[in-house]
Amino acid sequence: LHRALFGSMERFFGILIEHYGGAFPVWLSPQQIILLPIADRHNAYAHQAAQLLKDAGFRVGVDDSGDRIAKKIRQAQKQKTPYMLIVGDRELESETVSVRLRTEEELGSMDIYDLIDRIREVVEAKKGL
Repeated sequence: LHRALFGSMERFFGILIEHYGGAFPVWLSPQQIILLPIADRHNAYAHQAAQLLKDAGFRVGVDDSGDRIAKKIRQAQKQKTPYMLIVGDRELESETVSVRLRTEEELGSMDIYDLIDRIREVVEAKKGL
């Protein structure tokens, strides 16, 4: 009897994956946000911003690998992460993040707290991207 439940859970997740093509809505996505620092000197700020987002209750990652930014963006798009936050010199100086959606739409630079409010509204409304 207990195995029947496990089998139906697997089928349920299979249906979800098939329905969304792996591009889950923000509220359901395993990783909602990824921060992409352009260079090593931006890593500390990226981790600081990631901590603020985690404290706000989001599932966040940081790609602090030594890869070029184009490769980091491509990898995040492959993983179908809803929000990509790019951090470079301009963002570091202005204490903002450059926001890009997995749909390739760019929202421009945003204050991290404004972004938290925006994503929270999307998650609470259970809207997709």
